[in-house]
Amino acid sequence: MVIAKGDGIAYADEGPYERDDMGVLWKRIGISPGKGRPEFGNVHFLRQRHAMRKLLCQICGGPSDRTDDGTLWVVGEDADYPELSKPGYITTHPPLCVPCAVTSVGACPHLRERHVALRVKTFVVAGVHGALYRPGGGPFPVMYDAGGVAFESRRLGWVLAGQLLMELDEFTIVDLAAEHAAYLKRAEARARLFGER
Repeated sequence: MVIAKGDGIAYADEGPYERDDMGVLWKRIGISPGKGRPEFGNVHFLRQRHAMRKLLCQICGGPSDRTDDGTLWVVGEDADYPELSKPGYITTHPPLCVPCAVTSVGACPHLRERHVALRVKTFVVAGVHGALYRPGGGPFPVMYDAGGVAFESRRLGWVLAGQLLMELDEFTIVDLAAEHAAYLKRAEARARLFGER
């Protein structure tokens, strides 16, 4: 149960690991690694947060693909989406490795409709996405909006966070098929170098 407490919200029975190092309160979620099936559009909050902070692939949990051109991201937009023509694109999607990026655009119904692959050179964790509460005339706050809140916002104490927001500042749109071909060449070269099969 979420309650109003001081200048924000808290769980009535809050434990020591329910806030991050910024003091943000996070939604509760069960943990069952390796169990279940993908639920497209239903984000596992803890996994998303971990992948964003550590720049891990949001699908397999391994390292995201990084080259001199930047870290690989895939977003569910068209290439001509206006926000992709300038720095400061905000996303809740963590980066990807190339094999998982290729798999995800074929498996995810949303990405099958439209997607753009990006190589991102500069980015910053900018805030959280979640349920925003306000005092409700007693100890129980009322949820009134879901959206993004920057870390600098005075509303941060009133958010029950569900996802980290990443601001992508310096990026270029790339062709995912070309990225996959380059990845396969790099993998083949490594296999020859280290005698792997």
